[in-house]
Amino acid sequence: MTDLISGEYVNAAGIRSYKLYVPPSGIDEASPLFVMLHGCDQDALDFSLGTRMNELAEECSGVVLYPEQCRWVNPCGCWNWHDTNHQSADDGEPSLISGMTLQVVAERRIDRARIYVAGMSAGGAMAVILGQAYPAIYAAVGVHSGMPSGVASDLLSALRAMKGGRAAPHARRGTVKRRRRRAVPTIVFHGDRDTVIHPSNGNAVHDQARRPHIASASVSSSPTRSSKTHVPKDRYRRAFTRTSNAHGGVPQTELWMVHGAGHTWTGGSPEGTYTDASGPDASREMVRFFLQQRLGA
Repeated sequence: MTDLISGEYVNAAGIRSYKLYVPPSGIDEASPLFVMLHGCDQDALDFSLGTRMNELAEECSGVVLYPEQCRWVNPCGCWNWHDTNHQSADDGEPSLISGMTLQVVAERRIDRARIYVAGMSAGGAMAVILGQAYPAIYAAVGVHSGMPSGVASDLLSALRAMKGGRAAPHARRGTVKRRRRRAVPTIVFHGDRDTVIHPSNGNAVHDQARRPHIASASVSSSPTRSSKTHVPKDRYRRAFTRTSNAHGGVPQTELWMVHGAGHTWTGGSPEGTYTDASGPDASREMVRFFLQQRLGA
């Protein structure tokens, strides 16, 4: 089993622990950082095993940061994406995770233009918030079986939205202003048989991410192309439909709807929980998408 380095980060919002993977082969000034947010009933070690992100990071000399939710704060280990105290750049868990990110970047001398965040379920919902709250930190976002932002203000509205109900959107402090500054590239995976978080939420995450890119492209001379491809079963045992949007030849948003998959990380390892080895390989596709994005490019 790969050794993970243990650490913690403290600010005015509290304290959170984390695990860190640094490839034995070493890193350099161009090494990327992947911030991976686990789902409910998971922890950092479990998520690292299930996603196999350490293996992929080794291939690109990357570092992987696994923030870990405190069970005293949430007994189920869920990130509190649904709580208004944890939905803006100035508060709660977003400030803890972003601060932790920058602490690791400084300590390890990571390339500031190549920082990416991804998550599963509640972690995916928190990844969406982080991308919108800190577009100057995270170059791209990955969301697996997650939720769009602005659809919940408490647990009841979260549960309604998770089941595909229409929740009344609410405004978070500073969100509109930040969205106008930068459209954050986003890749989304969702199983169309997910009974925990309805598949309509995968479409909603993609639509939410795609809108600012379309607005940005309307004032640019670079070509924007959209495509939708149904891919039958091939080397994987699950077919999927991929919807993609590219600007100037660089992918800006992708939605992978995996047919027959439930609330699982597709292409994951059975060593971790909530995984489906049938594919497609969400981790590898996220890394591929991430490495095409760079802040300031």
